[in-house]
Amino acid sequence: MNISSAIFDCSAPDLDSCPDESLPEFAFIGRSNVGKSSLLNMLAGRGILARVSTTPGFTKLINFFTMNKTWRLVDLPGYGYAEGSRKHISQFNRAVANYIRHRPNLCCVFLLIDSGLEPQTMDLEFVQWLASHARPFVLVFTKTDRGTPEAAEANIAAFTARIAGWFEQLPEIFRCSATTAQGRGELLGVIGATLGAILKEAEPTSASVAPLPPEEVEPSFSMKVRAGILREENPRAKKNLKVARPW
Repeated sequence: MNISSAIFDCSAPDLDSCPDESLPEFAFIGRSNVGKSSLLNMLAGRGILARVSTTPGFTKLINFFTMNKTWRLVDLPGYGYAEGSRKHISQFNRAVANYIRHRPNLCCVFLLIDSGLEPQTMDLEFVQWLASHARPFVLVFTKTDRGTPEAAEANIAAFTARIAGWFEQLPEIFRCSATTAQGRGELLGVIGATLGAILKEAEPTSASVAPLPPEEVEPSFSMKVRAGILREENPRAKKNLKVARPW
């Protein structure tokens, strides 16, 4: 997939303020200071798509960008440290939770994780939360150009080991660097494949083909949890969630 145009749509403080639901959306989120803005600029091939700040938690609104006039890239506020009052932090966390849970045209969440860090509790909790709500998501390990490749791979392996017991199938994992553009093609490939599947599903079917019984119908690609299927027999994934957090 090539990015030929990227147009800023709007910034929304809550779900009700989001733009219409006419276009498929792909959302990016991660802990504050994970390098999300730099990665989004790399992904779009533009240096000013998302503002890069040295202040953790700078993004406090849900930012929408229309890409190629056919889909939206959604920049979600990070979780974790953020400047501002506890009330404001709670408000934008709640907005993120509502968007992810209730936005019908959200096709996939790209969860960004710093490859330079050992598994962080908040990242693990967010994986649990996404999986428990059956939202399609993939894991994107950022900043792979920093430190040694061995250290990054060790952190990635440790993270996947921590979540392996929660899934029947592990999430799709990507390694990315905003500096070297590693992973750009793979992430755009996920978006392109999903858009292609949506178009295929929208094609009219032949009248001569009898419809399958409801129990045999394959779930929509865009609504599958491509990151894996949460093990129903393992209640730990839901019980470990911090109920004080909206997500």
